[in-house]
Amino acid sequence: MITAHRILDKAEPISARSSRSTALPPLNQSLFPAGVLDNPHNVSSPSKFEGDVAVRWTEATYANAARYLSHRADLVCALGPPLAPGDRVLDLACGDGALGELLLPRGFSYIGVDGSESMVAVARKRLGGGAAVARADINDYEPDSPVAATTLFGALYYTRDRAAFFRRVASFTEKKFVFNMSPRRFSVEEIRSELVAAGFSRLRTRPFLVPQSVRMPDALLKVLIAAERTGPLTRALLRF
Repeated sequence: MITAHRILDKAEPISARSSRSTALPPLNQSLFPAGVLDNPHNVSSPSKFEGDVAVRWTEATYANAARYLSHRADLVCALGPPLAPGDRVLDLACGDGALGELLLPRGFSYIGVDGSESMVAVARKRLGGGAAVARADINDYEPDSPVAATTLFGALYYTRDRAAFFRRVASFTEKKFVFNMSPRRFSVEEIRSELVAAGFSRLRTRPFLVPQSVRMPDALLKVLIAAERTGPLTRALLRF
């Protein structure tokens, strides 16, 4: 399966810039060998994620959870405008809070939001008093004050009105919105148009080559992560 991570800078709206600013660089489709979107956290059907499913979520979903989520956290921090200690990160469809467990030691303030009561309970237990975790629908939730970054992984297609969702995220996100998507499931150009209309005028992409369901030796993982920065190699992989 192919998944793309979209790293977005919120800057001044396209309409407020010169006419040549509307010619944004093309969005690249990115390879993701074991797709998170095959096992999405369905915030619209939270009952699917109750009880033991929530307790075992991270362990059952990732072959090497520590390596996979650590790399995801690296991208959240570094791609696009870098995050700084003290920045607030809003993680929509946060599941059991495993990503927050990796962001908190980096000095960020973490807010997790999920539609499953059990997932929220597991996340609160995992993160303790160092983070805020709320039960809410990602389509309706708004933080009490702006956040530096908003993230959404494996749940884009549970937005009721995607364009409205992007506008809502843009309204409270100061630095960037980080999410993944499958170009096989979505029209990349439609996504791009909706993001621009929402006020995200700089779009950045990055391949994510660390597999979700296959455990690989660390040496090979390092090669894959290095390949994420290699345009020609990524384009070659995308032919298959």
